[in-house]
Amino acid sequence: MIIVLKPNATKRQISHLVEKIKALGLKPMLSEGTERTIIGVIGPEDVLRVQPLEVFPGVEKVMPVLKPYKLVSREFKPQSTIVDIDGVKVGGRQIVIMAGPCSVEGPEMLLQTAKIVKQTGAQILRGGAFKPRTSPYSFQGLGEEGLKYLRDTAHATGLKVVTEIMDPRDIKLLEQYTDVIQIGARNMQNFSLLKEAGLSSKPVLLKRGLSATINEFLLAAEYILSQGNFNVILCERGIRAFEDQTRFTLDLQAVPVIKKLSHLPVVVDPSHSTGNYEFVGPMAKAAVAAGADGLIIEVHPNPEVALSDGPQSLLPEKFAALIKELDKVARAVGRTVCRRAAR
Repeated sequence: MIIVLKPNATKRQISHLVEKIKALGLKPMLSEGTERTIIGVIGPEDVLRVQPLEVFPGVEKVMPVLKPYKLVSREFKPQSTIVDIDGVKVGGRQIVIMAGPCSVEGPEMLLQTAKIVKQTGAQILRGGAFKPRTSPYSFQGLGEEGLKYLRDTAHATGLKVVTEIMDPRDIKLLEQYTDVIQIGARNMQNFSLLKEAGLSSKPVLLKRGLSATINEFLLAAEYILSQGNFNVILCERGIRAFEDQTRFTLDLQAVPVIKKLSHLPVVVDPSHSTGNYEFVGPMAKAAVAAGADGLIIEVHPNPEVALSDGPQSLLPEKFAALIKELDKVARAVGRTVCRRAAR
């Protein structure tokens, strides 16, 4: 249920209404827009039949939300959310670029790659310290050692860091080292992990599951928001289909569909979806044209020796050329690719 307040509703009226909602055993979630405040109510709404909230001072109307997700919906927050990662804003006019190796392999390679992607146009360094691999014999990541390398590299370059979490017990550990906590496709419906991320003060990058519908994807995000963390970025990274020429099928129509249904920003991962460096560029440009707020792209100085996902990683020179092309596409649709000068 959503409570729309009058434009002239006072803070005292809002506070009184919030306390009443809590007294009924419900959870109020405020969304303060430029024109008015909206309160989302979470919990069994049948108690409101005994205590209708329409009669409270400052209330304009009370609306049921028919969709299974509430807080991520446009009904709850009509304005698009901009997630501010310590100055890097995802969801605004500028397209944010997240780039780096699939796995953190060592400090020298990571620093070399970070300097390259920052000079070219990235604002956020991606790299996996914990790697979910299909085979138990594949490289699983460096763990906390890899997190330390990421943090040291961030200090040296000024880039922000996004890295994946695998275990709810590691949430505090990641909070020490990363700026954005990534929840990967295989964990999209790990509800314990989603709840822990919802209690974190760090922004969350949530990837769509391999076979998840858009409704299931948004409901996964709802878990995070329902715990109080509204700084969520959604990531389309391809879904399983019958076609086998690429690793997954990149569902680019999901970008405008999600933007219609939800206020959360959407980024696209053309690297994991295609699994082939040759197709990363075309899909990245198509994603920008479709309305994506950012891209997460794998870059490696020597993909032939990469410990994971070398075939989909771009060489630095290919990445630099792609950024120039992306900026042209972005400007054609009224946006820009955000670029930061190297130190």
